[in-house]
Formats: sequence, C-alpha cells, structure tokens
Amino acid sequence: MPTLATTASHAHIVETLGRRIVGGELPPGTGLTLAGLEESFTASRTVVREAVRVLEAHGLLTSRRRVGLVVRPQAEWDILNADIIEWSLDSPRRRDVLIELTDLRVAVEPVAARLAAERAGDAERDELVRWATLLSDLGSQGLGDSDEYLDADIAYHRLLLKASGNALFEKLGDPIAEILRGRSVRGLTPGMPRVGTLEAHLATAQAIRDGRGADAEASAREHLTLVSGEVEEV
Repeated sequence: MPTLATTASHAHIVETLGRRIVGGELPPGTGLTLAGLEESFTASRTVVREAVRVLEAHGLLTSRRRVGLVVRPQAEWDILNADIIEWSLDSPRRRDVLIELTDLRVAVEPVAARLAAERAGDAERDELVRWATLLSDLGSQGLGDSDEYLDADIAYHRLLLKASGNALFEKLGDPIAEILRGRSVRGLTPGMPRVGTLEAHLATAQAIRDGRGADAEASAREHLTLVSGEVEEV
C-alpha cells in the first residue's frame, strides 16, 4: 500500500528504507528502482533521489547501471553512523550490536582515560570529576534510567574522549552517545546501576584529574567490564 503523500518526505523515506534494510526486511542484493520508490512512497523523483543519496552515503544502497538500486552487504555499511546504530537497536540484531559496540568501547575508552590523565587541561579534569560526581549522586538515588543521568553520562564520555587529545577517539563521541541514548530510551539502562559502576566512573575521573594514567586506565576498564555484564543480560 502506498505511503500517504503527506508523510513521504525525504526524512521519512530515509528512515523507512533504512530500517527495512538494517532490520533484514530488504536483504543484501535486493533490487529497487527510483520509479518503484516514487510509487511506493507517493513522492517526487527529486525527494526520492535525495533520500537515496543519504542511504548511499550510509553504505546501505548502491546504484548499478542497467540494474538500478541494490542493497549492499552489511560489511559495507557505515556501522558507526548514528542512524544505523539506532535502526540496529530496533532490529533482531539488537543484542549482537550492543555487544559489538561495547567491545569497541572496551578497546578505546580505557586508553583514552590514560591519555586524558597525561594531556587534559585543568578545566577538562575538573569537569570530568563534576560529571562523574553527578552520575554517582543520581545513580545512588536510583535515577540511572533518568534523562538527567543520560545527559550527564553522554557529556562525561564525550569529554573523556576529547580530553584524550586524540582526534580519532574524539570522533567516536557521536556513536558512543548513540549507544548510551539507544539503551536508555529502550529501557535497557537500569535505574540502579550495577554495583561498582558508579565508583569506577568516579575513580576514573579522579585519576585523570590527578594525572595518574595507569589508574585511570584500570578504573575505566573496570567500569566497562561492568557495563559489558549489563549488556550481556539484554
């Protein structure tokens, strides 16, 4: 059944097709045409082309001469793109995606913490402790699933990556924020964080403030080991 014209915007087509591809409804190799999409979404050729360009940039579609549009294999997707992370968390692969993304955090954030202890400015060190203290206060009140906790958690981890002084690490701020947000809005973040999580968060920030790189790395690794345990239970 065609989508109503009033909803067939560029953004609507991107999200609808993106979710169908990431969710497996349109598997790799599936062929599509601009004309078919125009009819399906009751949209103009211009709007459809704009949506297709976005999905091509995400690595989800490719154009082939004499064939049209083809769904690309998962290995070619931009899997750290915020849209793809969001769609993946609503797909049958949710648990696998959470585990993979948490594995990435385990590999990167402890090293970022060590580098932050060596390179961060004074203001960044104090700000990290402030965010970690707020997280500890909120979590101890059973507010680990609140919007306020989520905002503080995202701010803390973005700053941690930035304070490392590594531009590539800093670029991971968006996908990590999407992981944290995705878990929270889907009710996958506990109101009372796992025992030791809050303490490890605060210990990491304090070690960074004091310039203790090895301790910062160890505490960050402990924190993410606990987070991994939460994810495994999803």
